[in-house]
Amino acid sequence: MTSQVFSLSDRYIDNLAKLDPGLATSLGIVGYDHKMTDFSPSGHAEREQLARRTLAECNSAVADTDDDRLAAGVLREALEASLMSYDGGEHLRAIRIIAGDVDEARGVFDLMPTDTAEQWKVIAERMSHVPEAFAQMRQTWQLGLDNGTVTSQRQVLAVADQLRQWSGDTVRSGFFALFAQAAASVKGAPLQQLERAASDAGAALAATSDFLRNEYAPLASPDDACGAQRHEIARRQFLGMQISAQDAYEWGWAETKRLDAELHKCAQEILPGASLNEVRHLLDTDPERAIHGEDNLRAWLQELMDDATSFLISNKHFEIDPRIHKIEAMISPPGGAAAMYYTPPSEDLVRSGRTWYPANGRTSFPRWSEPTTAYHEGVPGHHLQIGVAVLNKDRLSRFQRHNFVSGHGEGWALYAERLMDEFAMFENPEYRLGYLYAQAFRAARVVIDTGMHCGLPIPKDSSWHPNEQWTPALMLEFLSERSSSDDEFNRSEINRYLGWPAQAISYKLGERVWLDLRHDAEKKYGSSFDLRQWHAHGLSLGNLGLDLLKSELGRF
Repeated sequence: MTSQVFSLSDRYIDNLAKLDPGLATSLGIVGYDHKMTDFSPSGHAEREQLARRTLAECNSAVADTDDDRLAAGVLREALEASLMSYDGGEHLRAIRIIAGDVDEARGVFDLMPTDTAEQWKVIAERMSHVPEAFAQMRQTWQLGLDNGTVTSQRQVLAVADQLRQWSGDTVRSGFFALFAQAAASVKGAPLQQLERAASDAGAALAATSDFLRNEYAPLASPDDACGAQRHEIARRQFLGMQISAQDAYEWGWAETKRLDAELHKCAQEILPGASLNEVRHLLDTDPERAIHGEDNLRAWLQELMDDATSFLISNKHFEIDPRIHKIEAMISPPGGAAAMYYTPPSEDLVRSGRTWYPANGRTSFPRWSEPTTAYHEGVPGHHLQIGVAVLNKDRLSRFQRHNFVSGHGEGWALYAERLMDEFAMFENPEYRLGYLYAQAFRAARVVIDTGMHCGLPIPKDSSWHPNEQWTPALMLEFLSERSSSDDEFNRSEINRYLGWPAQAISYKLGERVWLDLRHDAEKKYGSSFDLRQWHAHGLSLGNLGLDLLKSELGRF
């Protein structure tokens, strides 16, 4: 018999899928792929009311077992964080280049199957609702304008540019037009219906771009920082843990200094006597050290991830269920954020997990920084972590299997990169430099995100701009010194951090918690400590906030 807590979790997912068809598609829940999510104020309010009712039921539910207790804790934590965000008006200003309503409304089409005429009919119907979805967004943003709950002008203009690129300059260009043209090779696909829907969708994106640029931007906030109060709420949401801004900031500085030294040491193994920038320039520009062409890049990334899976299994570092051995390397559509990302498998595993790499018009791709990212997004990172949760139906509620707290999930994925270093997968010093840059980059994000949004000055004893206040220009300078990517990527990242406060700090702070907990277990068990068993136990808990993770792994 299903427990009260598990039954509530299942009902919440079912009810949320009805109110959020985009989420339903992401989870692989059938029956909603022809609809768009309601992004209007009333649509947001319906989802808020569902969360509030579910939280009240969760607080009164009987939790008789450890599994029930954990399931209730995860559900409660997520609902409380969601309601804090709603009560703070974040849905009224969710205008950002990644993970906002705009990105979700376009990105859902990346997840839809395109093999048959019937599937294209479903796509055409959903696409016909895109204009309404974007009109609903404009209503919500207008409500924010009316009551003074606005986002920054920087974010508004960045999203306006993003929408303009996706809308296209002609009826046959832009994301939706090009997407619809792919149906031409499928017999019986509704080509005319798709063409009309794509044209209307493109026009809706263009209209929304104009609204943001001409009507919203003049009234938007000139301040790029969200402020200490909003950042505290965001830290709770993305970490599932209480941590002071000052503690995170000071630790981020110390970790950045440590990794700076590691970077310089590794660079000397590649090109003795050269500066770090000279080594990076060599690795970025040498055609012999690059992959040429999108197809070759996708194939190489696929090989990297397949080889990692085989290595982890054959060396008995992890036991990986055959049902999640498959992971697909994909090239993401142009116009989005410049970072690689992961989309999880569907509930039934018919759609496998996928990594998405943004080519963004480039034709040459330096190899040195990519293996560590592939391990982060694939195995033993997100794909292993999320895949284990999807499979663990006996112990985890449906909500737990789909929940994602960034501090836990991104913390694990960054910890997974460190594991691959421990497993000697970066014996090539060029690849290890890429790994170290990934670590330093994430440490720098803790510094600049927290410093900028919370108004913390650069330390007085710093040799770099001592005691100055952070600005976007200083953020970019600090980050670029610790980035393996180009200026375009780094500028995109600054926009991301300014529009999505505290999300970027969750990687390194989450990894810090995983490492601390592992150290505690090693100290507790000494020579009998079994790392493989500890990893398996940690992953079996599903995704949860870091405070909950501490209490649960403390029982190991």
